[in-house]
Amino acid sequence: MIQIIAGEFKNRRLKTPAGTKTRPTGNRVREAWFNILQRSVRGARVLDLYAGSGALGLEALSRGAVTAEFVEMHRDALSALRANIKTLKVDERTTIHRVDAMKFVEQLQPGQYDVAFADPPYASEQAKRLVAMFRIVPFARVLTIEHPADTAIPGDDTRRYGETAVTFLYAP
Repeated sequence: MIQIIAGEFKNRRLKTPAGTKTRPTGNRVREAWFNILQRSVRGARVLDLYAGSGALGLEALSRGAVTAEFVEMHRDALSALRANIKTLKVDERTTIHRVDAMKFVEQLQPGQYDVAFADPPYASEQAKRLVAMFRIVPFARVLTIEHPADTAIPGDDTRRYGETAVTFLYAP
């Protein structure tokens, strides 16, 4: 069960997509992730790449982010994401982009977001490609990427939680 951990929507349950195309970030990892980012989230413009159910962006809204944009392509994930946005009544603070996350990032400008979350498919090279793109165009003040703990992602700070790791990259 995935739920909002803190803030305005604390303890609200979120729908997750059926099937195995998405892997929701566990509550423990999300709690640690947000404890590190807590000062950066309040009043932030947030981007949630590979959004799935939207748990990361919705957690950010619950903790005081002003807007959240979600990038997701898979039908089941989009259905769960739309349902979660409707349940939390945050339609006016959210935008959904049904497009490939890498194509979306290619069009971004420096500093377009305050905080960006990414949870790309573990079996792909997309996390490393995202880091390379961020180094060229730092589209957020901080980019955070979830990945397998046994896969090194070049960043400024990496935290490990069992088999999962979160790497933080900061704009220059």
